[in-house]
Amino acid sequence: MRALPAGHPSLARGFASPPGTLVVLGLAGGVLVPPSAPGPVTFGRNTAEVSVPVGEDDRRVSRRHGVLEHHRDRWWVRATGKVPLRLPESRLLFTGAAPVALPAGYLPLFVHGSRGREHVLEVHVADGRPTVPPVPDGTLDARERLALTVVGQSFLRWEAQPRAVPAERAAAQLALLDPGGDWTPPGVRAALDGVRARFHPASGDDRLLGALLAAAVLVPPDLALLAAEPVPQPRVPDWTQRTVGS
Repeated sequence: MRALPAGHPSLARGFASPPGTLVVLGLAGGVLVPPSAPGPVTFGRNTAEVSVPVGEDDRRVSRRHGVLEHHRDRWWVRATGKVPLRLPESRLLFTGAAPVALPAGYLPLFVHGSRGREHVLEVHVADGRPTVPPVPDGTLDARERLALTVVGQSFLRWEAQPRAVPAERAAAQLALLDPGGDWTPPGVRAALDGVRARFHPASGDDRLLGALLAAAVLVPPDLALLAAEPVPQPRVPDWTQRTVGS
């Protein structure tokens, strides 16, 4: 296996490697397994026991949550954790269930953690197809990416029937994630309209989000933004409680 560093670009943008190569990536890094050395690849919370860490600070994730194995000329995923793995289209894979064959190309796996967190494990089985062209830096600014992640979270989770989160609900969630961002429903719509004008004019939110995922402008690891700690705000003294001479 060859190690990949933390901060490696999302595998949704492709990974140039010989057919049959397995690449697995989490937020803390990952591994590349050539066809001549087929696994197994383990993943879970305990960084000392697994090939690829996932959810290291979340005790709802098992120490060893799953394994990727190679047999019958294919890669397979098997669950070993206390909570099921979620595959695309909301399919659940429980411990003890038969392993599931991985298709060629890109596939995100999800572990639902504590406090609503979604831990993403990216998997790519090389099939010789060209990679997605790299997206120029600065395509989305931080505010746009956060707004699109909230509005498009069901798309990023690869749910069976994804739908954009309405602006009113999105603004409420954004206000919790970014209290200083002055988020309102019109502000959410303005952020989406700015991106729409650059990427996919005259499209509804669902079509816009689908296009952004297809172009790997938005990628499943962006879901980590939904677990971010709120931006700390300066404490304002309550002068109304002060009395003369205090």
